[in-house]
Amino acid sequence: MSQTLECDVLVVGGGPGGYPAAIRAGQLGLKTLLVDAEGLGGTCLLRGCIPSKAFIHAASEFQSVASAATEDNPYGISIKSAPDLDFEKLAGWKNSVVENLTGGVAQLLKAASVKVISGWARFSNAKTCTVEGGDGEFTIKPQHVILANGSSEIELPDIPFDGTHVLSSRHVLELQSLPKSVAIIGAGYIGMELGMALFTFGTNVTFIEAADRILPGYDAELSRPVAQAAKLAGIDILLNTKAKQITKIDQGVELSFESKAGETNSISVDKVIVAIGRQPRTQDWGLETMGVDMNGPFVRTNDKCQTSMSGVYAIGDL
Repeated sequence: MSQTLECDVLVVGGGPGGYPAAIRAGQLGLKTLLVDAEGLGGTCLLRGCIPSKAFIHAASEFQSVASAATEDNPYGISIKSAPDLDFEKLAGWKNSVVENLTGGVAQLLKAASVKVISGWARFSNAKTCTVEGGDGEFTIKPQHVILANGSSEIELPDIPFDGTHVLSSRHVLELQSLPKSVAIIGAGYIGMELGMALFTFGTNVTFIEAADRILPGYDAELSRPVAQAAKLAGIDILLNTKAKQITKIDQGVELSFESKAGETNSISVDKVIVAIGRQPRTQDWGLETMGVDMNGPFVRTNDKCQTSMSGVYAIGDL
């Protein structure tokens, strides 16, 4: 049976936009509820910045040890054999880092008297939503709503995510074993971070980028040193190239791609990683029922994060 809850402020989304907003509202004495379906911390803490930086840190440590095994150095440090990588143990360490931080977020919310409900919020109008999840069923009627629903990975229509052969960045960070080879569609910052870390661990990495250089969203002066480092390391980067489709084979997948000149080729790899960007998460939670104006794919707000509907605010990637 559904419980009805009333509150001053409802925050939807427990990411780095939502949970500080909820904490501040609670500190100001407002009765505050925070609803999140995927765990406190949002994409940044759970499936993005923090776990990817943990992998990058581990890759740097691995590279330092590997260099000592193969190169002379001025400190006289040497290792007689190449290092081994227990990728499953690495994944466990990464998860422990994430769990420690999410636990800290939970304590901060508790200290601010914010009630956290685990589940997916669906709005029937701007000031009414229902939540179904691990904590039960609730109907929530807030005075004010802060939408902090975040973003999701962009999927290629012809190369959809399946979590096994075609991976999003989230899937990559959930891997329990190291793939021998990957093709990464997209050489933006997400793809480059993951790809260079995997390469350092020993994965054969090939980038497929439609633009004429890597990191196309950044100034050329900033992306040039990264391109030079990738080239020196021996990472394959195919520019002006578009991924077309995949075919599953016995040992992974075959990815076909087309150059700017119209030449078609293919590569066989264990996994394909699609990292072409992110988009506001506007689907499947009732945004269309709330009467807010849109700005393209985003919710339109003013300089105070107010939407066109009184008492409804939108923050972050949304």
